[in-house]
Amino acid sequence: MLADANGLVEAMKRAALDAQESMKPVNVYFGEVTAMAPLKIRVEQKMTLGEEQLILTRNVTDYKLDIELKWITETGVLEDKTAMEPLHFHDIAGKNTLLVHNALNVGDEVILIRQQEGQKFIVVDRIGGKK
Repeated sequence: MLADANGLVEAMKRAALDAQESMKPVNVYFGEVTAMAPLKIRVEQKMTLGEEQLILTRNVTDYKLDIELKWITETGVLEDKTAMEPLHFHDIAGKNTLLVHNALNVGDEVILIRQQEGQKFIVVDRIGGKK
C-alpha cells in the first residue's frame, strides 16, 4: 500500500511540474556563436549548443531570393558638364535569383527560443546591427 501511495505522490508531483511548465509559453535565451563548422552557440555562459540542437531561421542563414528588377535612369548633367542620356528604363527580363549572405559568423550574438519541454533551440535572429 505504501508503494501505491508513493507512486501517487510522484504522479501528482509530475502533474504539478507539467502544469507549471505549461504556463511558461516561451523560454528566451541569448547566446554567442563560438564556432562555424560545426555550428556551436554558447548560451548565457552556462552551456554550449551544437548543430543537432539548433533550428535556424532564414534570418540567420544564407538563402536565395527570386526578384524582378526594373529601374529608371534619370536625365541630368555629369561632372564634366555633358548631358546624360534622357530618361530611360532598365528592364531585366524575367525573374532573377539573388543569394542573400545572411549566415551566422563567429562572435555574432543571437536570440534563441527553447522548444517547450525539449532540447531544441530556435535561433531567431542576431542581436543589434552586427553582420
